[in-house]
Amino acid sequence: MDTTERIIKWRNLRHAEGVASEPRNPLPAVCDVSVTNVCNAACDFCGFSRDKNLAGPRRYLDPDEFARALPILRRRRIRYMTLQGGEPLVHPKIESLVASTTKAGIDCGLITNGWFLPRHIKQLAAAGLKRLLISIDSADMGEHERNRGLRGLEARIREGIAQAHAFGIPVCASVTVSRLVRYASLPETLDRLGVDAVTFSYPRREAFGSTSLVYDETSTLVDLSRDELLEALSAIARLKKYFRVMDPSAALAEVARFVRGEQQLIPCIGGSKYFYIDWNLDVWRCEAWPEPMGSVFDLDRLPDQREPCNDCMMGCYRHASVLMHGAIAVTDSVYALGRGELRAAVGTLFQRSVAYSLWALSVEELPRAALTSFAGRNGGRRSSPQRS
Repeated sequence: MDTTERIIKWRNLRHAEGVASEPRNPLPAVCDVSVTNVCNAACDFCGFSRDKNLAGPRRYLDPDEFARALPILRRRRIRYMTLQGGEPLVHPKIESLVASTTKAGIDCGLITNGWFLPRHIKQLAAAGLKRLLISIDSADMGEHERNRGLRGLEARIREGIAQAHAFGIPVCASVTVSRLVRYASLPETLDRLGVDAVTFSYPRREAFGSTSLVYDETSTLVDLSRDELLEALSAIARLKKYFRVMDPSAALAEVARFVRGEQQLIPCIGGSKYFYIDWNLDVWRCEAWPEPMGSVFDLDRLPDQREPCNDCMMGCYRHASVLMHGAIAVTDSVYALGRGELRAAVGTLFQRSVAYSLWALSVEELPRAALTSFAGRNGGRRSSPQRS
């Protein structure tokens, strides 16, 4: 079943059931917000690249409208938000966006290429920024700078990371799986930069359905074969011995099953516990979904979209889904018991996917705890990988 058919089926189902057929799960939710479609970099594999002219007219999230939307997001249990782009630091009011998010009681992170970080980090820290992700494309920083089209970027990244640590902000490298990555060499580079951990973004094989242009599927750097993707996933799993990798092992296994065309265990939480919001303040189930759920200002009356979907391998959604699925099932089961539906409660809880998720949750070091406990102390290095 393709994504469009899923939408039609979901609409028909919700129309039959009624929008408010049951209470929403009380667990906290996550949201990625693209604050602009503008970027100062020229990454080969990104549709937001300044050289590709794919993003259309320049757009910036309106700070006042965003502040008006935040209480609605709080009511939807959004407790963790990451501001992204384009490049979020080109937004003229980026500190205001962070401050508004923090004031609303939402943990605010930001992902950046790092070019403008030294200029903004003091104000971002004062605004309440809690997490920082910096894009890194290669263990060879010269190669990284060439792909980004930003000569001198390494020095700015190192300066920005040092300042972030001085303000107590943990820093995680975000590495796109591409032909630029030499996994065995990454720990040395990441250690030199001073990052506390690393997470990986798995490439797209087709265009996103939403406004997001995070990947340009025409790039040869991310046009990896099935075998290349599987080897990359294995390399990431091996890297866990040598550096603090935030990708859960169970999520890596799920993505590998997706690449091999096998049945996966964990359905995506996009549309219920994970959302994408763009600069128009439209809410999407995820960046791959072809149609928005609606405006953020209609979110109070929009139902969760919980029909199982495993149509892509977006890392942020895969990681969160693996770690949250079991807890969601437990709370759903409690709700069913409260309604006197014993069979539904048992059926919700006693599934292989729930056991798999709870196992993953028990063995993984949770991202927030890992980052805050290691920020600026010893970095993410564990030991040196063996090079062949």
